[in-house]
This record gives sequence, structure tokens and C-alpha cells, in this order.
Amino acid sequence: MSNFDYFKPQSLGEAWGLYKKFPGSRYIAGGTDLLVKIKNRELKPPALISLRSIRELSGIEIGEKTRIGAMTTITDLINHPELGRIFPVLTQAAKRIGSPQVRNVGTVGGNLCNCSPCADMALALLVLDARAVLTSPEGSREIPLTEFFMGPGESCLVSGELLTKLLLDKPAPNVRAIFMKKGRVKMDLAIASVGVLLEMDGVTCKKARVAAGSVAPVPLRLEKVEELFQDAVISKELILKAQKIAMESVSPITDIRSTADYRRHIVGIYVKRALQKLLGNEKLLRGVQGGGFLEKSPPGRRRQK
Repeated sequence: MSNFDYFKPQSLGEAWGLYKKFPGSRYIAGGTDLLVKIKNRELKPPALISLRSIRELSGIEIGEKTRIGAMTTITDLINHPELGRIFPVLTQAAKRIGSPQVRNVGTVGGNLCNCSPCADMALALLVLDARAVLTSPEGSREIPLTEFFMGPGESCLVSGELLTKLLLDKPAPNVRAIFMKKGRVKMDLAIASVGVLLEMDGVTCKKARVAAGSVAPVPLRLEKVEELFQDAVISKELILKAQKIAMESVSPITDIRSTADYRRHIVGIYVKRALQKLLGNEKLLRGVQGGGFLEKSPPGRRRQK
């Protein structure tokens, strides 16, 4: 590991001053990914600027617009007494991130700023229509989270700018959401993952949000699937069509963890399965689950349990 200076500023102003003083330095949150890259000599920053002691970057405030500080740890998010009741999909996703040790130091903002295609928190926040607040010495700007991810390891942050918080509107009473993830083992990175949110009015879907991870250069919303459900009466046929469109909407790669075909297959299955789980108590879905509707793995691939 190369040598670097380490600083622990107490304010945003101090952090920005250090960033300007040491060109090429990196901000560090939990460091669960950044330190690995430094150890592997993928990065050689002259200095690391820790954000841990900047109090305004941490914490959760519940209200009509919920605020989640970017430096809030994954464990603190899971253990918050109210957040999981209001936004259960957030805690579902958070609990699937790494090991307890990783969750104790990893942060919400760090998980997003790593800009990995398989970022678990991204999918839950995308289906909740989260907005990101980005702050620099010149001021703050608020953007939809959909505009934050530019590519693998690349965000829309400009030099010196920080992701400071996430904003979430209070959900309607009839909103349901779910996060599903397929990994090789329990604490592994996702082979493929899906987040789905539905706002229902009886048997009619008033709003749908569907996001997928590990199947494109960035975590992405599947807008064609969302459009299919807008103001639609849910049926078995509609869910099967959503499965097909989801598979057609992604562009996965083959790597050491999975093949592109298997990832595409899993996204389709998980979109269908998520919809089944969210709507499982509806009478109209009696025919969706059961005989003749069992998922089959691609030829030549054993079904993983």
C-alpha cells in the first residue's frame, strides 16, 4: 500500500480546504471499497480526507420529507426505530449488504458514490424516487438519484463536490415495495437484483417503479416496465409481459460471477416474483401463482438454491 496523509476535518469548510490543498486527494467514508483499491494499487491518492467527524453528514430525520445523511452507516439505518416501518424496502436492501462488520462502517453515501452497478442501496432509493443533495463551496444542488450514476465507478459529482444527504417524500398509505437479490452466497455481491414499488388503488396500479442492478453499467430504472403498469389493472398476463420486457430492457455482461444470459433470466424471474409477493393477497392474482407458472432455469444451468 502506498503512503498517504490522513485528515479528519470537523466541518465541510475544513474538508473542502484540505481537498484544495492536496490535489488528487480522496474523500473517505467507511472505506470498505476505497481502501481495497488503494491496497491493490489501483489508486494512489496523496491524502485521504475522512468525513466521519462532520456531524451534519450523519443521521436520519423523519418527516413529510425524510432526510438521510450520506455518512449514516448501514447499521444505523437498519436500527432506526421508525425508518423501517415507513420505508421497509430500505431496510430490506440494507440487510443484504455484506457482513455485519461491513455494515457497521459502510455508509449510505459510500454505497452510492462507489457507483457500482450492483449497489444494493441504489435500487431501494431509486424506486422511492429519492433525490440527492450535492454540496460544494459554491452551494448545493438537488437532483433525482436517476441522474447521479454516470457509469461504473463514475458519478455526476464535480471536483470537490460531496453527496451530503438523500431526501425521500412520505409514501402514500397504499404503497408497497420490495427488494430482491441473487448472490452466489449470502453476503456476496449481487449477480442480479431488483427493486419494485407499486401504488395501488384497489386492483388498479396508479404508479410503478422498477429498478435493476448488476445488469447494466449503472443501477437503472426499467421505465418500459413502469409504463406498462401505469393505470393498469393487474393480471397474470400483465405480469408475464412485465417479465419479458424486463429481460429485454437490461444489458448484462458475462464475468467471473455469472453469465449475461443467467443475469437476464434472473431479472425477469425476480420482477415477476416481486410483483407476485407485493400483490399476493389480491383475488385477481389467484391464477398467477401455482400450476403452470413455475420458473425454469436456462438450459444447462442448474437451479441455484
